[in-house]
Amino acid sequence: MKMLRKTLCAMTLGTATLAPIMSTAVFAAPVAASEQQATNNLVKQLTNIRSLSANFEQTTKATSGSKVAQKKGLTGQHMNQTFKGVMKVARPGKFFWETTSPSKQTIVTSGKTVWIYDPDLQQAVRQSLDDQVANTPALLLSGNTSQIMQSYRVTQPDKGKTYYTLLPKDRDGAFQSLTISFGVNKAPSLMILEDSLGQTTYVRFNNVKVNPSIPASTFNFTPPKGTDIIDQ
Repeated sequence: MKMLRKTLCAMTLGTATLAPIMSTAVFAAPVAASEQQATNNLVKQLTNIRSLSANFEQTTKATSGSKVAQKKGLTGQHMNQTFKGVMKVARPGKFFWETTSPSKQTIVTSGKTVWIYDPDLQQAVRQSLDDQVANTPALLLSGNTSQIMQSYRVTQPDKGKTYYTLLPKDRDGAFQSLTISFGVNKAPSLMILEDSLGQTTYVRFNNVKVNPSIPASTFNFTPPKGTDIIDQ
């Protein structure tokens, strides 16, 4: 009986000793990475992606008090817009983003010039890639990773998890923050963009393929005959 009591006592003390440790492990607050660590970790994540293809679903939500909602008189369900399409990127600087539903639009660059083509309007906008990197966060997936440090402050709220928030150093840009999350295959799974107009855009990626072979012709664009070309 004494031996049994000693055994039970030891088990109880052991449990009591472990309880604070287990409690700390379960309820411990996430430890954020330093800005330099966060930047290095994000650059490492992106550097591992030489090419990428995925389907995407993009949903933009405007709150009732946002500038967009007030300007357009949007209420309720009319404040949400969802688009679906295909994305392909290849380093350095090659990018293809095509919205297929509910309407079609193509954004493509081979590294120097960005084309934005709207077939319904028979219109193509031509812009410098340098001017667009700050305003098109998705171009981060194909651009020069060193530019991240020049253009953004990077935070990693939990250094044990692969999601990051980028804050533009230029406060006059088109967006206020960008959060990017990576999945188990080290590919981006979600991007959340908050812009200066009070809108939040969620881009979810699926059927993601990391480092696939993508034909170079994917990133070339020749405006169809009769297209109105606008230089910006």
